Amino acid sequence: MKFLDQVKIQIKAGDGGSGSPSFRREKFIEFGGPDGGNGGKGGSIIFKSERNLNTLIDYRYQQHFKAKRGGDGKGKNQTGKGGEDLYLKVPVGTQVFEEDNKTLIYDFKKQDDTFVAALGGKGGLGNTNFKSSTNRAPKKFTKGFKGEEFWIWLQLKTIADIGIIGLPNAGKSSLLASITRATPKIANYKFTTLNPNLGVAVYDDKEITLADIPGLIEGAHNGVGLGIKFLKHIERCKTLLHLIDVNEKDLVTSYKEVRNELGKYSDNLLKKKELIVFNKIDLINKEELKEKKKIFTKKINKKVLTLSTLNKSLLSNIKSKLVNHVS
Repeated sequence: MKFLDQVKIQIKAGDGGSGSPSFRREKFIEFGGPDGGNGGKGGSIIFKSERNLNTLIDYRYQQHFKAKRGGDGKGKNQTGKGGEDLYLKVPVGTQVFEEDNKTLIYDFKKQDDTFVAALGGKGGLGNTNFKSSTNRAPKKFTKGFKGEEFWIWLQLKTIADIGIIGLPNAGKSSLLASITRATPKIANYKFTTLNPNLGVAVYDDKEITLADIPGLIEGAHNGVGLGIKFLKHIERCKTLLHLIDVNEKDLVTSYKEVRNELGKYSDNLLKKKELIVFNKIDLINKEELKEKKKIFTKKINKKVLTLSTLNKSLLSNIKSKLVNHVS
């Protein structure tokens, strides 16, 4: 399934049905009088969040959505049939914006959340409503009201407990594949991950939702590499797991490069809880690893965990640390 995290669509709620100007026409009833029913209400456009969706691709090929019109009123005081509401499914984490793509209308943060985006028009009044002591045979009736119609933007921001960040080829996808059932693309070249991948790990009967964010490089906040397109997906994560390839020449510089891009995008990202993990430790000896950790912790003054996706014990240790960051 292709990944799409932003679309512009037009929604049109159904118009209300018109009232009826009917009069009774029955045998042996000399003065039948008005019996026109009211028009039915137009259908509304309603969004509903679904956890099993992770893309807005369904809205790429169809951009116009219209709910059913309400039925017209009929004789014998019959009210027109109400127009059927149109339900549109979106992933959890979707935000609805006005046409300016800046004014937030609604934010879907949980499963099965619903939001009425466009209200259907009210039905018109039949001539029965205009009968009075001075006007016993009104011909007046009203047409239905128009349903709401406008353009909106849908933006998807991934919701996960843990966001896995780091430079390209830090091993983010390998980690996700090792501790969850996700099947991200894994290869030995930069930008293997082109879209955020979600996976769920289980530890002590608790679920941990992880998001593998495409690699960040210098200038990402300005669109370099895969750029700003995916930085927004980190905003939803409660904790950031900063993965660093221990074979990098300068681990401190690698760490600061990613942190610098986060800060330039949003100061709030730097305030999130962070787990720093040296990955691929199976590729260096113990003495070298010990020395690299010593230099790094002295300059950064933060605790560092170690990992090899080939070591089940280390993977279990990482999961035990992550579970403490799940609410």
